Amino acid sequence: MAGDNFGCGSSREHAPWALLDYGLRCIISTSFADIFYNNCFKNGILPVTVRQDELDKLMKAAQQGETLTVDLVTQEIQGSDGIKITFDIDPFRKHCLLNGLDDIGLTLEKADKIDAYEARAAKTRPWA
Repeated sequence: MAGDNFGCGSSREHAPWALLDYGLRCIISTSFADIFYNNCFKNGILPVTVRQDELDKLMKAAQQGETLTVDLVTQEIQGSDGIKITFDIDPFRKHCLLNGLDDIGLTLEKADKIDAYEARAAKTRPWA
C-alpha cells in the first residue's frame, strides 16, 4: 500500500521491474503516476486504485496484523476482519493479468493468423 501519486518520477520500466523482483505483485494506492501505472500492467503487477477512506481502513487493518487478500477475479480486497472493498479494472488488462499475457504473449495468441498471412503473402508477393 502506498500514498498518492505512487510511482511519480518512475517513467522507465525499471521501477516495476524492481518491485517485481522484490516480490510485489499488487500495489494499492489512491492514485498512480500514469506511465508507472501502465508499466505495472506490462510487467504483471496489479495497481489497484481505492479512495482515501478505503486506503486508511486497509492501512489500519495491516498495521493490526490483519491478513488482506486481493482477488482479481472478483475485483475485491478482503480483510480477515471483514473488510471488503471492490475495485475497478479495465477488462482487457484484467484478461492479460489473469492469463499472464504481456505484449509478446498477446501477439503469440494470434500466431495462426500471422502464419496464414505470411503464407498468403509468400504466394501473392514472392519477391517480398
